[in-house]
Amino acid sequence: MEAHVEEVLFEERKSASGPAVGVITLNVEKTLNSLTLNMVELMLVKLREWRERSDIACVFIHGSGQKALCAGGDVQALYKSSVEQPGGPCEYAEAFFEQEYRVDYLLHKFDKPVIVWGHGIVMGGGMGVFAAGSYRVVTEKTRLAMPEITIGLYPDVGGSYFLNRMPGHTGLFLALTGASFNAADARYLGLAEGFVEHQYAGEVLNALTDVAWSTGVADNHERVFDLMATYVARSAAAMPVGNVEAAAAEIEQLCAGEDDLAVIDNIIAAQSDNPWIQKASATLASGSPLSARLIAEQLRRCKGLSLKAAFQAEVLLSTAIIRQPEFAEGVRALLIDKDKSPAWQHTAPAAVPQTLIEQHFSAPWDQNPLHDL
Repeated sequence: MEAHVEEVLFEERKSASGPAVGVITLNVEKTLNSLTLNMVELMLVKLREWRERSDIACVFIHGSGQKALCAGGDVQALYKSSVEQPGGPCEYAEAFFEQEYRVDYLLHKFDKPVIVWGHGIVMGGGMGVFAAGSYRVVTEKTRLAMPEITIGLYPDVGGSYFLNRMPGHTGLFLALTGASFNAADARYLGLAEGFVEHQYAGEVLNALTDVAWSTGVADNHERVFDLMATYVARSAAAMPVGNVEAAAAEIEQLCAGEDDLAVIDNIIAAQSDNPWIQKASATLASGSPLSARLIAEQLRRCKGLSLKAAFQAEVLLSTAIIRQPEFAEGVRALLIDKDKSPAWQHTAPAAVPQTLIEQHFSAPWDQNPLHDL
C-alpha cells in the first residue's frame, strides 16, 4: 500500500535575527507537482496566515524533485469534472479555477518578499505561481511555457495580464503557439529577476535564515535582492542562450495588425529558417482552432486591465471553456488515450463562428466568483 504523501508542505525556518522564512514545497513529484484543488486551498489558508504574521519575513516557494517547479493544474481531475457534468456547472473544475486564481492574486499582492525557485518545468498553473513572485529565480534547466492551446484551453493564471506586458507581440505569440522558453528568455521577457544555477538552491534557502530581517517590508525586499546578487554573479557564465529575443523581429512581422485570423494564419504559414519558430508554428497548426480565437480575443479584451480585472475575466472564460467539449477532447487525445489526434470542433480558426466566441465571454452567473478579490 502506497504511503500517504502530503501534496504541499509548509515549513517555518527561524532566522538568526528572529523572523522566520515561510517555505512552501509543491510535493507531488510523480505529476511534476501539478496543482490540485486541495493544494491551492491549503496554500491560500497558509499564505493568508503568513501575510498577517509579523514573525514571517518572507516566503520561498519551490517544487520537490529535480524536474519541475510545477507543470500546471491537475488536468486529469479537471477533465473528469468536465466530462461528468457536460454543460456545467463543473463543480470541481470551477472551484479549482477560483481558488487557484485567489492564490495567484494573493502572491502578486503579497507585501513581503516571495522568492519562487523556477527550476525545471514551469508551465500553465506553475507559471501562475512563478509569475506572481517578487523575486523569480530561473536556472539552467528552467523550461517555461503556456501550452494550453494543445488541450483546448488558453493561458490563464494571470496570463491575460502578464502576457500583455511582454515586449512587442511576444506575449501573443507565446500564447498562441505554446512555445517553450528558457532562463535567458524569461529575463528578456521581464518574467525573472535573476538567473541562479540550481546547485545553489539549498545554499540560498539556508542563507535566507542568516539575513538580518527588518521590520520594514521595503528593506526586506532590498535584502533579498542583495543576497541573490551574490548567486547571480556566481552563475552568470552558465546562462543558456535564449530564443525569443533573436526571433523578436520575425515575431513582430508575423503578429502585425489587428486582424486575429490574419495573425493566426501568418504564424501557421510561417516560412522561417528558425527551428524555434517552426516548432511554434506547428503547435499552433495542430492546436485547438477555438482556443486560438479565444486566446487572441482574451488578450485584446484584457489589454490595459488591472490584475484584479484580468483574473475576474479569466474565471469567466475558464468557466465557459470547461463546460464545453473542446477541452475534454484535447485532454483525451493528449493525456488519456494519448493518440495525439484530437477531433476539434472546427477544422480551422476561420471556421469558428463569432457567435460562439461571444458566448464564451457571456457570464453564466449574476456575480463573478472573484468579485471580492
